Amino acid sequence: MTSLLLALQFLTIIPVKIKKFEESKLVVSIMFFPVIGFFIAILLAAMNNLFLYLGFDNFVINIILVVALVLITAGMHLDGLSDTFDAISSGKSKEDMLAIMRDPRSGAMGVLSIICVLLLKISFLSSIASVYKIGALILMCVLGRWSLVFLLFMFPYARKVGKAKIFSEGINLKIFIAATIFSLSCAIVFLGINGLSIMVLAMLVAFLFGKLMVKKIEGITGDSLGAACELTEVAVLFLIAILAKAGLIYG
Repeated sequence: MTSLLLALQFLTIIPVKIKKFEESKLVVSIMFFPVIGFFIAILLAAMNNLFLYLGFDNFVINIILVVALVLITAGMHLDGLSDTFDAISSGKSKEDMLAIMRDPRSGAMGVLSIICVLLLKISFLSSIASVYKIGALILMCVLGRWSLVFLLFMFPYARKVGKAKIFSEGINLKIFIAATIFSLSCAIVFLGINGLSIMVLAMLVAFLFGKLMVKKIEGITGDSLGAACELTEVAVLFLIAILAKAGLIYG
């Protein structure tokens, strides 16, 4: 239970204040990242249904949902996205790119990356029929946070010290499998067999992004984890929108 609450505290603004805990509990919290994604998605789904009941336009609701997601996560992943794109677009050395990621200021590429991701989420959500929307919200949030587990398991940590280093050093096969089983179950339950192909896409996006980060800075960082979450969420919505438009989703 402590590990679940630590994951909630780490990934959201929900007021869980656990100050004293064992390091092992924090490491195990990785396993619950997709569970927290599911919890966030349920909140978004409830908001979606509420604003539909109140008669809001679907496009307006999608903007509200995307803004709500930013607020629930305190913009943590977007901040990582911005820092990462500022760094990898600089064309500088590994050391300089790592320094750029630590810089609290945002450059042009960082700001543009945030704008693009937010617009794409709103656009893809607006392209998905209401019958698939709840499933899309759930897979977006679950697989976005599963991508963090995947990257931590698959790739080395680029810094000698850092906030995410404890996760990188502590993750193991058991944690990865548990998070993967939960995420795959959500994918199949909410979008049938199509959920499997969507999860494969999420894995591919996370893997390619991880390879890019290894090429650029020889590993991942906390910022690149946030970026991966955002990019995976966009990719999931993109594929669901395509499958739904093509009439290929029956789950």
